[in-house]
Amino acid sequence: MKKIGVLGAGQLGRMMGLAGIPFACRFRFLDPVENSPAKVVGEQIVGPFSQGTHLDQFSSGLDVLTYEFENVPVELARHMAGRLPVYPPPQALEFSQDRLIEKQLFQRLGIQPAPFHALQNLSDLEQVIKAFGFPFIIKTRRMGYDGKGQFLVKSESDAKQAWQDGLGHDLIAEGFVRFQRECSLIAVRSKDARTAFYPLVQNFHHQGILRLSLVPCQKLTGELQSQAVGYVAKILQELDYTGVLAVEFFVADNKLIANEMAPRVHNSGHWTMDGAETSQFENHIRAITGLPLGATNAIGASAMINLIGTVPDVHRMLKIPGSHLHLYGKEPREGRKLGHLNIRADSSEKLIELLQECKDLMPAETFQQFQQTCC
Repeated sequence: MKKIGVLGAGQLGRMMGLAGIPFACRFRFLDPVENSPAKVVGEQIVGPFSQGTHLDQFSSGLDVLTYEFENVPVELARHMAGRLPVYPPPQALEFSQDRLIEKQLFQRLGIQPAPFHALQNLSDLEQVIKAFGFPFIIKTRRMGYDGKGQFLVKSESDAKQAWQDGLGHDLIAEGFVRFQRECSLIAVRSKDARTAFYPLVQNFHHQGILRLSLVPCQKLTGELQSQAVGYVAKILQELDYTGVLAVEFFVADNKLIANEMAPRVHNSGHWTMDGAETSQFENHIRAITGLPLGATNAIGASAMINLIGTVPDVHRMLKIPGSHLHLYGKEPREGRKLGHLNIRADSSEKLIELLQECKDLMPAETFQQFQQTCC
């Protein structure tokens, strides 16, 4: 029986715990917020993500430590690595937390990112305008997620406004990628360096938040799958990685452009709970506890719909054939992820037919994009 510590106690920790219970794993979570979603599957220590006496209580008796979000302080992860095994390694956190060094890592490994340039001052901004033209994107180097910390620049006045509003320090500019679709690859690497990869997932975002994921996508060819696997395998090896890793890509002219990575279980992998032989959550637990990895093949075709802000009628959702509902026990709030609905079908054609019934479960723009690219 392994006792697993988790930094963070949100819905990802909750689903990690649910996946580990059949293996007789026990869980302890550290989170500054009381009564977090993961509390129902383990003990929660309430305290900040910083060194203090509460860390002794948290780490006592643990066999391994992991985390459910990538903004855990690297210093804390390194400190805990002096006490017990920490997976994924703190180095992975360091790269994922800073968009600049993340893209430099991609570049060093021969993985093409979007064009980028660090912004230290207004002179850098002027160089970017000349090099990239309009539009381009200004992002904070740290702490951005779900579209936060990003500014689309369409003119010189936009650029100056972004600088004044934002964000004026620790910024990066990215060239605007005219992509045909967005996708992600979920991978897992064990303690003995064995790897497994899930099928590429097509993702649909609205206002920076993932709203819909589909597997498989006929446009995500075997060639793109092989390219993605090759890229992600390089990252796993370079970081001596253990656990689940997600890498998001743009597809432009039938080539992959790396956007960002997340050293944890990932929203675009939630479909694996009902649509893959082994879920990403189970495989993460297997990896960090030294168990053999499970098969990652998809079972039929799957969709994942994020439930944002409010929870639609449960009876109505569960009447959809092949539906599986996962609620996180969180209070409704605008922009908040409250749960997700997985839908599984025997074929892509049947899945697309079922998704026609789900129009009101996603923004109109997302449904329109889905129709344009998949129907």
